[in-house]
Amino acid sequence: MDLLVEEEIIIENKSCEAILPVFTAQLITYLKLYNKRLGYPIKFQRAIVKGWL
Repeated sequence: MDLLVEEEIIIENKSCEAILPVFTAQLITYLKLYNKRLGYPIKFQRAIVKGWL
């Protein structure tokens, strides 16, 4: 887990070409372990920031 916002939202930062299924599985694992309901894997590529819910 890279960031926890307001003790409710898990943010997982990735620097890669695409959000792979393994990243989603990793985020789901963090949500279950920390008993949270909301999480975002965020992809950083070059100077553009893209997010996926």
